[in-house]
Amino acid sequence: MKIYIRHTIFLFFMILAISCQNNTNTESKTNTLNEQSNKSAKDILGNPNYLAMSYGGYRYVDHNIEPTQDELKEDMKLLSAMGIKIVRTYKVHKPHASNLLKAIRTLKKEDPSFEMYVMLGVWIDCKNAWTEHEPNHYEESERNAVEIATTVTLAKEYPDIVKVIAVGNEAMVKWATSYFVQPGVILKWVNHLQRLKKSDMLPKDLWITSSDNFASWGGGHEEYHVEDLNKLIKAVDYLSIHTYPMHDTHYNPIFWGVREEEQKLTDIEKIDATMLRAKIYAMSQYTSVKKYMHGLGIDKPIHIGETGWASNSNQLYGPNGSKATDEYKEGLFYNHMREWTNAKGISCFYFEGFDEQWKDAENPEGSENHFGLINLKSQAKFALWELVDKGVFDGLTRDGKPITKTFNGDKNALMKKVKVPRKRLY
Repeated sequence: MKIYIRHTIFLFFMILAISCQNNTNTESKTNTLNEQSNKSAKDILGNPNYLAMSYGGYRYVDHNIEPTQDELKEDMKLLSAMGIKIVRTYKVHKPHASNLLKAIRTLKKEDPSFEMYVMLGVWIDCKNAWTEHEPNHYEESERNAVEIATTVTLAKEYPDIVKVIAVGNEAMVKWATSYFVQPGVILKWVNHLQRLKKSDMLPKDLWITSSDNFASWGGGHEEYHVEDLNKLIKAVDYLSIHTYPMHDTHYNPIFWGVREEEQKLTDIEKIDATMLRAKIYAMSQYTSVKKYMHGLGIDKPIHIGETGWASNSNQLYGPNGSKATDEYKEGLFYNHMREWTNAKGISCFYFEGFDEQWKDAENPEGSENHFGLINLKSQAKFALWELVDKGVFDGLTRDGKPITKTFNGDKNALMKKVKVPRKRLY
């Protein structure tokens, strides 16, 4: 009888201990989810522990083939292993954005410690954009209202994940001749979203911005310095600017090329010096926007909404052009931008995590297809070789393949593809 009683007491305390442990685990998971839900854009942006990345994830030339849930989850795990905690999307009229949010929520349910947030992009364009008719840059597409409404629905459904809404992607810069709009259109929708925040129809700590070329934010020509832009700068929660020194190696090569005093340097030293100037050039564009904003008596955060460097080009930026594109220069630029922005508390949505081949479907070797840090063979480019060596991708795959290094990790083989920029002519 005594043995039975002792056994019963023992079982009672074992069950109590297991119950307490389960309650503790449940409480811990709940606390983790609450902490993530309570994390705001203000906590995330500019935090070097929350690196940012632009994300598409499309695998095929046919842009209508959407990434599957498994593919999206695979990519998010890889980006998370790199320290990425917030990704940027571009539009909601395709299933990609909503599918991505669903994938992240699933990952969080599977592992409550998994953290990934989203800067949700709203595609904005002008009347007659992408049609046979002449684009009317002073009127907007009727589709814009649908895009905004869909974005609002997603932001309300996923408040623990969506922390930023960006109204437009390079929608104001005038070289986007097929679709650009005047700043007043962006201002209209930013004000609309801000009103929804005030009326509690969107989270109050959700940040609203527009993601556009630095020139569109006042850092370029005076033609952009209009009153609606000034009002827009006052209306957004922060400025999301784009800077692309790589493109300017062709279009504005003021910083590009080997200088006279550098002619005696080794080839590697010449390239390193040129790429350092590319970083300084990007910094100068950031500073130009900041100067314009301060000239209006406004002081708000400015983050990099997009920048990047392609690893290949058979046209303007390749061996027969500015000689800018290869994996070595891409790696230098990536590290330069991360070091600068992390040190200064600037978020940098680097473009981009993975190569996508739909962007220049007619030209597989075109630069637009080669901005990713991981290629379509599941190989990490030079910028990420060190992470492969550290084992951060161990146990992870993309399209069922483990992440390996390009060139089999042979830097000498890589460098044979690297071209020294021409001598600066001015």
